[in-house]
Amino acid sequence: MAKLTVEDLPLEGKKVLMRVDFNVPIKDGVVGDDNRIVAALPTIKYVIDHGGRAILFSHLGRIKKEEDKPGLSLRPVAERLSNLLNKPVTFVPVTEGKQLEDAIDNMKNGDVLLVQNTRYEDVKDGEYVKRESGNDPELGKYWASLGDVFVNDAFGTAHRKHASNVGIATNMPGKAAAGYLMEKEIKFLGDAVDNPERPFVAILGGAKVSDKIGVIDNLLDKADKIIIGGGMAYTFYAAKGIKVGNSLVEKDKIDVAKQILDKAGDKLVLPIDNVVADKFNNDADTRVVEGDIDDGWMALDIGPKSVEEFKNVLKDAKTVVWNGPMGVFEMPNFAKGTLEIGKFLGTLTDATTIVGGGDSTAAVKELGVADKLTHISTGGGASLTYLEGNELPGIAAISDK
Repeated sequence: MAKLTVEDLPLEGKKVLMRVDFNVPIKDGVVGDDNRIVAALPTIKYVIDHGGRAILFSHLGRIKKEEDKPGLSLRPVAERLSNLLNKPVTFVPVTEGKQLEDAIDNMKNGDVLLVQNTRYEDVKDGEYVKRESGNDPELGKYWASLGDVFVNDAFGTAHRKHASNVGIATNMPGKAAAGYLMEKEIKFLGDAVDNPERPFVAILGGAKVSDKIGVIDNLLDKADKIIIGGGMAYTFYAAKGIKVGNSLVEKDKIDVAKQILDKAGDKLVLPIDNVVADKFNNDADTRVVEGDIDDGWMALDIGPKSVEEFKNVLKDAKTVVWNGPMGVFEMPNFAKGTLEIGKFLGTLTDATTIVGGGDSTAAVKELGVADKLTHISTGGGASLTYLEGNELPGIAAISDK
């Protein structure tokens, strides 16, 4: 990899600033899903096993007013991390000042410290000032002054230019490295997009074409086939003159969809049948239709023939990237298409299979096939930005080897 990695840094006795992604669900002071914490463990353990003092930074949720702060404290995360590491984790309830500086100065080799939610800095004296999320130069400089080296292991925020990733890295030239998770994301997504083993098939779902125009445009030049599912499929239907009934359509994107269809030729694979419902409700009346969708009915999932057609496209693939559900995944009666595709990906043992995005990831975990896939991306928005072929500021700021 062209960037420095954690193994390139001197760690013994060093204060190692680490940007991690601990943006996890918390209810009643308890972490609900600790996958993101678990994903950061290899890098944290490497740092402390090599004599480093791990000083962790993460955001949690969005903070726009003082009242948001109490419910978005990272204290429960510190407790969960302590359990996972089986050692004490010092939690500092502030993001700057003497209390934080003293706590860092008191650390010994192998210690772990978690700084309060970096987005506490977005509100000062009751004002929404966005010091963290706006990459305030003084804040990045201050945080950088607290350590000797910097490790960015938060791919989930790599598409954002924040003080706790880009700000710190910019102020530590030659001393900013990628952690194991970041390195893995760069490797798998980078290879998939820039140097895929073929056939390379992309599966794109979700509600809106507008969210994926850049991805489709970039992948048309790289993929052998692009499977389209989810609500975005029906804007393409409309562009082809197929009746969509009450299905989700972005009318202002129909011309864009036409241009994509013209450019794509036979590369774009759309659903051939759909599960339609008479209302947007899990308990709605449903039927499976091919072609035109009648008024009063809306497509909420791909149909069985589409599932078989998509499997046929995927069966010989050597590289697969999947982002976005095939239907309204949060409603059990319209989750089947997404689950069927996830299950089939688990059978492609000779392919590199990469999954990103919340619903796609939830599907493969629900099916128990997550461990049969090559890589599950921890960053939905970041992976989309990568697939668009755009530079990610959080990665760009990491020092080159």
